[in-house]
Amino acid sequence: MTSAPEATIDRTGSRSPEAGSVVLSSITKRYGDQVAVDDLSLRIEPGEFLSLLGPSGCGKTTTLRMIAGFEHPDAGDIRISGTSVLGTPPFKRDVNTVFQAYALFPHMTVAENVAYGLQQRRTAKADVRERVIQSLDLVQMRRFADRKPTQLSGGQQQRIALARALVNRPAVLLLDEPLGALDRQLREEMQLELKLLQARLGITFVFVTHDQGEALSMSDRIAIMREGRIEQLADANTVYAKPASAYVAAFVGQQNFFRGPVTENGSAIAADGVLVRSAAEPLTAAHGDAAVRPENVRIDPSTGSGTGGTGSGTGGTGSGTGGGGPSTGSGTGGTGSGTGGANAVAGRLIGVSHLGETMQYLVQVSPEQSLISRRPTPEAPDLRVGDEVVCSWSPAHVLLFPSADDATAGGYVAPPTAPPTPATASTT
Repeated sequence: MTSAPEATIDRTGSRSPEAGSVVLSSITKRYGDQVAVDDLSLRIEPGEFLSLLGPSGCGKTTTLRMIAGFEHPDAGDIRISGTSVLGTPPFKRDVNTVFQAYALFPHMTVAENVAYGLQQRRTAKADVRERVIQSLDLVQMRRFADRKPTQLSGGQQQRIALARALVNRPAVLLLDEPLGALDRQLREEMQLELKLLQARLGITFVFVTHDQGEALSMSDRIAIMREGRIEQLADANTVYAKPASAYVAAFVGQQNFFRGPVTENGSAIAADGVLVRSAAEPLTAAHGDAAVRPENVRIDPSTGSGTGGTGSGTGGTGSGTGGGGPSTGSGTGGTGSGTGGANAVAGRLIGVSHLGETMQYLVQVSPEQSLISRRPTPEAPDLRVGDEVVCSWSPAHVLLFPSADDATAGGYVAPPTAPPTPATASTT
């Protein structure tokens, strides 16, 4: 896709430092006995791209609708550009909203759809024409100005909805899962376009999504929501690499979870068949969960019968005695240690998937648990379903969480998935 022309929206005039900011102060929204948003406080900086991320029912869309004025909080305050908007109707707030359903008028042309809001505000005709052209240039759609929405693709209709929202020059643009109806390739293209557009315009974007990939790729910060509250608010790298809870760790990206009693002064979890050692801050709880992302799990053909086989120590070749007997590990330049079975487990390969840039391996490590490993395709080992393998990982890549975290109640944290078909676990 060609790059967008350098069109800009003129927002001249004196502006306060708060222009474009959104401040939510202890807002609560109830529907009968159900609390949709629970005493939530959040400050969104001017010009920031912030995503509200979470599963269905977490309160993210309700929060967005309260900012837009379509819902009213039962408690708390909402300030946009430094001014409280409680009681202010949506059309008088300095915000515009783009929905998943584009809501374009089918009997109007593209230009007429974009001009509609300006006409309702009785903007001068000469200004309407200039601003419509300007907004269509922003989304590379000027040449489609005379077409009807039904003559456009889904991605083109999304661009028109975006142009219509931008033509009024809002201080804040609210986007409620606007890419959900697009196919994967088009959705990824629109993610890039949205981020570039937001950076060029300097408008505050508040983006609601349940798609972690969208949030990670576009956001300056991400607010992970859970049961009407913010579980973690941070930049994408922090949310992914340093999740504040097991809930966040499980919801953002994919994890292999190991559950068991805490040992080694809080630095390890004695899970079923494997000791998972971590370099993270020790736990004080009696039981905990260890989490390792699939891309941090090394997989190698098994060279022996013991689970201490593949050490990933800095010295290269590691060795260890695990479970059923001694075995010599290959080590191959990792950063941790597989000595004595820590951070290494043997299993049988029960699934191989080609994901393009990566290969994914599903390994059964016990009758009840399996482990996922992902390796870059160019360096992925040539393995077949049924092969005996050893998985290993570095303590630096292990996260620890107390089992007291009740994320399991919502179904977002679980031990490694049970294998889809019965298979015999390798002897350890």
